[in-house]
Amino acid sequence: MTRRALPLLLLLVTACGGETRPEPAGPPAAAPAASSAASAAAAGPQVLATGLEAPWGIDFLPDGDALVTERDEARVLRIPAAGGDPAVVREVAEAEPAGEGGLLGLAVSPTYATDGRVFLYVTTGRDNRIVSFSMTRPDAPLVPVLTGIPKGTIHNGGRLAIGPEGDLWAGTGDVGERSLAQDPDSLGGKVLRMTLDGNPVAGADSLVFSRGHRNVQGLAFDDSGQAYSVEFGQNRFDEVNRISQGSNGGWPEVEGADDGGGRYLMPITTWETSEASPSGAAVVGDTLYVAALRGQRLWTVPLADPGSPVARYEGEYGRLRAAAAAPDGSLWVLTSNRDGRGDPVREDDRVLRLPVG
Repeated sequence: MTRRALPLLLLLVTACGGETRPEPAGPPAAAPAASSAASAAAAGPQVLATGLEAPWGIDFLPDGDALVTERDEARVLRIPAAGGDPAVVREVAEAEPAGEGGLLGLAVSPTYATDGRVFLYVTTGRDNRIVSFSMTRPDAPLVPVLTGIPKGTIHNGGRLAIGPEGDLWAGTGDVGERSLAQDPDSLGGKVLRMTLDGNPVAGADSLVFSRGHRNVQGLAFDDSGQAYSVEFGQNRFDEVNRISQGSNGGWPEVEGADDGGGRYLMPITTWETSEASPSGAAVVGDTLYVAALRGQRLWTVPLADPGSPVARYEGEYGRLRAAAAAPDGSLWVLTSNRDGRGDPVREDDRVLRLPVG
């Protein structure tokens, strides 16, 4: 397949493959730089970039620019902090996109200032794996960090995050094999916590932080360091869980608001699958924001009262894949209308800055 080069500032464009589509009607609506959450809120929702192909992962560089992955095009893009044309940073030839797999999560290393390191979650022909590269040499070979995560056409998980203590976290899926979620010897259906080199953190004898999860595509942390996982249910309920070392989400034994008589986590909030299919998540202040795919809305979950979530932007931007807290305190959100399940408009997919607070 032939990948279409993005306009302007292209750093490393080579011929690869991808879905063809009409050109956007015009250049992205570049937003003025926002120096604070207050200025972003005053401006209202802003479209920072258009014309992306199924964007999936997002994180921020120290200067405020964002790095974004495209799942099916297997590209890493750089989006200016003030909005504008994306620049291709790297094409990931090792990715073999199929179904829900491809180039998924992304996290900027806490040591970026010294080594320029960026982590990626990639579906290859053999497995899902976490790799890294340096922005100082973006064309150098990828460095494996963790290999052997189960892969499938569904439930690949894929979210990466840097935890409060500077370690690397990953959400994985059961790839449609339900028993993997409870299997202590499998990396599928888990929340993983590791050093930046892919080893267990000090005091832990395993990479598995929490097990019994169906498909974790959202990870977030509050100001106290508490970790939250966001995951897809099967046919009835999607969940947000407060997870801890050794916790168990209960899948496939339970789904939704059921703790199995105290054996498993009780979700802090649930939704019907038609309302959510939750993916990326971020905490800003005392609120957890959750991007919903099938539900086509942004859920706001007050952490002081998580059982009373409120939906915003319902149906306004279509499917929402990721939410990330920007360095200026605003919230960036990725749409996912060109992922094969959406109803894209001419400008899709988009990068949005949404007011919070």
